[in-house]
Amino acid sequence: MQWHFQKTFLWGTASAAYQVEGAYNEDGKGQNIWDAYCQEIGHIAHGENGNVACDHYHRFREDVKVMREMGIRNYRFSISWSRILPDGTGKVNEKGLQFYSDLVDELLANGIEPLVTLFHWDYPLALHQKGGWMNRDSSDWFAEYAKVVVDALSDRVSYWMTINEPQVFIGCGYAIGKFAPFEVHQAKDLTRMTHNVLLSHGKAVQVIRKYAKKKPVIGFAFATACCTPEDTSPAAVEAAKEKSFAFTKGRFPFEISWWADPIFFGAYPKAAYEILGEENMPEILPGDMDIISQPVDFYGVNIYESKAAENPDGYAENAYVGCARTQMGWPVTPEALYWSPKFLHERYQKPVLLSENGMACHDWVQLDGRVHDPNRIDFMKRYLRELHRSIQDGAEVMGYMYWSVLDNFEWADGYDKRFGLVHVDYQTQERTIKDSGYFYRDVIATNGEAIFSDTWEDVKA
Repeated sequence: MQWHFQKTFLWGTASAAYQVEGAYNEDGKGQNIWDAYCQEIGHIAHGENGNVACDHYHRFREDVKVMREMGIRNYRFSISWSRILPDGTGKVNEKGLQFYSDLVDELLANGIEPLVTLFHWDYPLALHQKGGWMNRDSSDWFAEYAKVVVDALSDRVSYWMTINEPQVFIGCGYAIGKFAPFEVHQAKDLTRMTHNVLLSHGKAVQVIRKYAKKKPVIGFAFATACCTPEDTSPAAVEAAKEKSFAFTKGRFPFEISWWADPIFFGAYPKAAYEILGEENMPEILPGDMDIISQPVDFYGVNIYESKAAENPDGYAENAYVGCARTQMGWPVTPEALYWSPKFLHERYQKPVLLSENGMACHDWVQLDGRVHDPNRIDFMKRYLRELHRSIQDGAEVMGYMYWSVLDNFEWADGYDKRFGLVHVDYQTQERTIKDSGYFYRDVIATNGEAIFSDTWEDVKA
């Protein structure tokens, strides 16, 4: 058994524009739905918002140096659509575009490969007021935006992700009302939005393929892990696989097959027509599915815990009395990184990129001036060991992006939850690399061998 990952493995970390940038109304930036709706009382813990966040907009050079100190080789970040196009379409904000160009240059100068995500939830308010994802024109708006970004950055950027976690921004933003714009819609609206999001993805893929100056590597970053089997018997494995890709009426916006099957198979799951009914399915015009099923190069997936059915009267399938949980309350289920890449690769026949994985835990700067987070180090070892095992057993996995590089604005939870490898003091904006950041440096330097050590000696430079 090889105790390291393949030489081409992408080791990196990730962030999202609204969660880290701040500068919400500077240099010509337009408002997005999080800018607007975070201001309404009752949506976000403590009434917080991303107006300042980690001030990454002003401190990105400092942050890149911190990444270099941690040995980060790849950085996945998202573009703020409304920073580039304040009205969502039309006139380009050159200062906003320059920020991302400067960020890319700074990353490359420090030996860090940029991975660009075009959309990570921060939908332009001006377009939301025109119907947003409900409006069929939304896919053309997104294609226009993609073209602006590709024209500006593709001479230096090779890796592209179109859309981050549509399961979450549609499911939580428009089905259950937990995230911006905090709306609740019925199935017919949700399927219509889904179709327009998928058309947006497909048109963006077309734009990148046509206009990229460097040969592009294109995918997306979906949510939802696969289920894990009760045991390793063939029957249990097959049952877990079927549950992973099943279609259910109550949670269909969150289902893997609802989003991925149209991209890879050119059609929505047959079960969707049976369960939702023809009357609730989206209107599909000639050519739509060809656009949606544009070939991609990888399947990006964000995984924090295994997929499991909820139980309102007890524990979800992936939990039990006294199980380990992160600060988010999510069960610690390392096996998710074994079964998910395996099942996803088998079904969709594309390399898998772990575009997010990580944990929130109770971090603070301790009396010695350091941030000691042994739970996170243990979490990373357990999950990465399972990912390594999945690769050894045949899953094609191209990389791992730890979420996140910095503590940041955690959406409806405000700033209470800390996912970062780097601690951020939100009063002073001081950055402190956590023990886990130095551990990850060792993981990268040894191409994964460090995860197999039962102890870890801090070798802070």
